[in-house]
Amino acid sequence: MSKVLLVTGGSRGIGAAIARQAGAAGYAVAVNYRSDAAAAEQVVDDIVAAGGRAVAIQADVAREAEIAVLFTETERQLGRLTHLVNNAGITGPAGRLEDVTSETVRSVVDLNVIGAMLCCRAAIPLMSTRHGRAGGAIVNISSSAANLGAGHIWVWYAATKGAIEALTVGLGRELAGDGIRVNAVAPGFTATDILANLGDQVSKISDTIPLGRPAQADEVAKAVLFLLSEDASYVTATTLRVAGGR
Repeated sequence: MSKVLLVTGGSRGIGAAIARQAGAAGYAVAVNYRSDAAAAEQVVDDIVAAGGRAVAIQADVAREAEIAVLFTETERQLGRLTHLVNNAGITGPAGRLEDVTSETVRSVVDLNVIGAMLCCRAAIPLMSTRHGRAGGAIVNISSSAANLGAGHIWVWYAATKGAIEALTVGLGRELAGDGIRVNAVAPGFTATDILANLGDQVSKISDTIPLGRPAQADEVAKAVLFLLSEDASYVTATTLRVAGGR
């Protein structure tokens, strides 16, 4: 059976690393992006150049109507969906909760939580054995912030990732009989462009990591590829921390 993977927010950072590794592993990959078409097309070009299949599909997964189009286009261009990675997410500017705007909080919740839930909802009938499909796997991208709280930086972001981990447990158990495994990966401090928002706090946080450095996006992607694969066939409703011991 061919493997068709949709990666939301797949044009950069961890999402791009997941898409490239998945392409190399034989998945046909839909690289979702919201606004940076050039970056998404570069990921697609890299996958195709390595002998894989991939397409870039624009959609804002904070918007329900665009989610519907995203899933329809993924199946139209690549075939039956078998795997989903809910990677798209934002933090908003770093700071204290008392100083954050309500608009920032709402935008972070809309994308990180509601968007992920609606993407899962859209994927279920396309994967579920109850709907005549062959099953599949979903991996949600959480964060070590869900456990650490991200005080003084992104408390609201940490709260959304706590919600993602609750979603993963509940949905993993709910869909176990549908042939769909649902897991999460919780990266720690990772060397992506999100770190640019933290300024001089980067070195301070790095000093608290037992392994002594931030993760690379490729290291996180390897954990995601494991959970997507049949090597994780008896793993569901589980969050795998990839945080260097922090």
